[in-house]
Amino acid sequence: MTSESELSPIQLHRLGRRPYTPVWQAMRDLTDGRDAATPDQFWLVEHEPVFTQGQAGKPEHLLMPGDIPVVATDRGGQVTYHGPGQVVLYPLLDVRRSRLGVRDLVSALENAVIAVLAEHRVIAHARPDAPGVYVGEAKIASLGLRIRRGSSFHGVALNVDGDLSPFSRINPCGYAGLAMTRLADLSDDCSGVEAIGERLAECLARELGRELVNL
Repeated sequence: MTSESELSPIQLHRLGRRPYTPVWQAMRDLTDGRDAATPDQFWLVEHEPVFTQGQAGKPEHLLMPGDIPVVATDRGGQVTYHGPGQVVLYPLLDVRRSRLGVRDLVSALENAVIAVLAEHRVIAHARPDAPGVYVGEAKIASLGLRIRRGSSFHGVALNVDGDLSPFSRINPCGYAGLAMTRLADLSDDCSGVEAIGERLAECLARELGRELVNL
């Protein structure tokens, strides 16, 4: 991996609450327009309610989406839900410049979530057979990435204090009956989406051995 001194700091962008599709398009545009001078970025966002279906997504995992829109997207993985009360972190990184393997980035994302949860006295773990972060048998964070032109986009979604009922309309990440959980049900000091997002970005930068600058 390239040493930290050779890489510029990662820029942190806070997008607030946004619909999914325009943010996805902006990620694609940034990735396609990258050159050697384009800075690495983390985007923090809360999405309006949406189901996103990965490239290999199977329609049978969409049980009854109802009034929540479904977007066929270009990340890995199956179907998941995004909505208010869930923090999403998108690492938009030049992985080639960073000499960062896909498995390295997946592990860094999972470890960052685990570190944030540990600060709230929640013991969590990753699974080698199913990307994401789990508390016991329940999933608390979903992960899906895409690498294109040597750069990463998409990322990780951590359930903080949002409504989990939409997950019952799908087989989350392609697993029938997979229980989902959220930090608010596991900790007495859940500090809200914005604060959790800040810590998640800081922990991910630390996992990657990078500095983080606020914009």
